[in-house]
Amino acid sequence: MAVEQITDQTFEDKAINAGDTPVLVDFWAEWCGPCKMLAPVLDAISDKLAGKISMYKLNTDDNMETAQKYQIASIPCCIIFKNGEEVHRIIGHKSQDALETEIQNYL
Repeated sequence: MAVEQITDQTFEDKAINAGDTPVLVDFWAEWCGPCKMLAPVLDAISDKLAGKISMYKLNTDDNMETAQKYQIASIPCCIIFKNGEEVHRIIGHKSQDALETEIQNYL
């Protein structure tokens, strides 16, 4: 299942108000090669960890307010939120195994 797109308008509802279910938000852009390489990795992890973590994508070009709020200076950047707070930040492309290992610490 593809990771759902969110926007500045839906970010707070989906990522911040998600309760104790961990949420991973992938900050990306259409022109970013490593972001495109990361997309199928995130889709696979989303399928594998369904029900344990919610995963979303936020296009930084179209949603600058949220990108600026979280000081996204380099993409891809994945932020894991829990109980509305940022608990971990992953910058750059990673293999599925490496990314899953980092995510597991927050489930």
